Amino acid sequence: MDEPLNLERIDAVVRMIRTRTELKPEVGIILGSGLGALADDIESDARIPYDDLPGWPVSTVQGHMGQLVIGELEGKPVVVMQGRAHFYEGYSMAQVGLPVRVMQRMGVSSVFITNAAGAVNPDFEPGDLMLITDHLNLLGMMGQNPLRGPNLDVFGPRFPDMSRVYDRDLLALARKVGREQGMALREGVYVCLAGPSYETPADLRFLRFSGVDAVGMSTVPEATVARHGGTRVLGVSGISNKANLDGETLTTHEEVLEAGSVLGPKIIALLRAVLRAL
Repeated sequence: MDEPLNLERIDAVVRMIRTRTELKPEVGIILGSGLGALADDIESDARIPYDDLPGWPVSTVQGHMGQLVIGELEGKPVVVMQGRAHFYEGYSMAQVGLPVRVMQRMGVSSVFITNAAGAVNPDFEPGDLMLITDHLNLLGMMGQNPLRGPNLDVFGPRFPDMSRVYDRDLLALARKVGREQGMALREGVYVCLAGPSYETPADLRFLRFSGVDAVGMSTVPEATVARHGGTRVLGVSGISNKANLDGETLTTHEEVLEAGSVLGPKIIALLRAVLRAL
């Protein structure tokens, strides 16, 4: 389905969710590759397989559970995506953005977006956490923008500002709780590429020259939709592998999933601390 989203499609999903739970989430959380363990900590009110949600993009990738979990975490009502769909799976950008639209219609005011990312900055190491301060939207520059098509005025303007996609107050809060928890947090610029092939050494050198610190295949479309709808965004990348700037190492999805076992507890601790401090 390449047609743009409309309110009817979005609200059909919201109505279905409302048949399973009356909880009104305030925070949305999107969990990346190998990071789904956070959903196990939620005092769940409802767990809804993506297959049950009309028009919802279903993940086909190992490491993405594929269910919506609604409940409470650190005393806050949350809706958690345990796995996400990606552009490279054949979905349109509109479909990739649908879950965030649904969260917005449910009343979510902040969304935490996580991902497993490859290091482009040579100083970054596997196991590091990076707060996303900005992103490079290469897909959007090439015309694959989730806001393409008729503007949904109920969410935001035709030409939304993208100078502050990642909320400065949430970033400051994450830094504060990171210091209090003794976490070493990196910060930097994230780029989303189409995938599913990993980057060549030439790709990585180009991205590094462009000021990129970490690379992945998600997050930017979701953050763009969130920002358009006035939703505050906190983005966190778990660094799963080193930059392959010289072509001497191979990158595999198994490596990314294995890194998730190390990154998962760190990201869970950070997000829980941010939720407590909100």
